[in-house]
Amino acid sequence: MLWTEIKKWAKTHGYEVLKDKGDEEKDEPVTYYWSKIDDPSASGVSPSVSKLARDIYNNITNNAWVDHQTEYKEK
Repeated sequence: MLWTEIKKWAKTHGYEVLKDKGDEEKDEPVTYYWSKIDDPSASGVSPSVSKLARDIYNNITNNAWVDHQTEYKEK
């Protein structure tokens, strides 16, 4: 997944996303922050672009598919 695509997708659904590249000298990982524009309490931190998309999708769907995602991951 591309960062720019997820950023556009999130914005169309009312979310703001930020990318923190970390400090390369200290070997810090890239971190992604997201929040719902009209509800700042709906926010989170994700370690990758794919998990960022998953976390926003789960927030949009009120976590309706989390059990399915967990089951799929276990198989």
